Amino acid sequence: MRTAARKYAHSIHVAAVHRHYRWSAGYRVAAAHHGLHSRHDAVRIAHREHRHATHIAAAARHHRGGAGSGIASVYSGARTANGEHMNPHALTAAHRSLPFGTHVTVTNNHTGRSVVVRINDRGPFVKGRVIDLSPAAAHAIGVSGLAPVSLSVGR
Repeated sequence: MRTAARKYAHSIHVAAVHRHYRWSAGYRVAAAHHGLHSRHDAVRIAHREHRHATHIAAAARHHRGGAGSGIASVYSGARTANGEHMNPHALTAAHRSLPFGTHVTVTNNHTGRSVVVRINDRGPFVKGRVIDLSPAAAHAIGVSGLAPVSLSVGR
């Protein structure tokens, strides 16, 4: 009998969690993005996406202030990792771990010129490079191919 009461209490708790995520933004986003029909699957996906977002936010806190230095390169493409179309005239960049939308000040170590870019893509995937700049951002600091740069997160 005690086991039945526990099972009933657990089912009430699970139902409350499902109701919460059913109407929450996490559930709707997960369901729409993954094409899910099951509440259980949507809750599982919402939890996973929350953990991923928390990990990315921790990476941003780790980089806050000084994101380091290294080699910058110029890139172009058709579509970025966050789903935008690549705009070569926008001041955007690709970084491996900073969250999308983060503003980073990139300073060319040779010329001393700097530009604020918005992270909207993932990369670079070449060892030793820390950031990929859009053609407009690279032109703004005088980079035509590869250049040593310093990064600072935030404005």
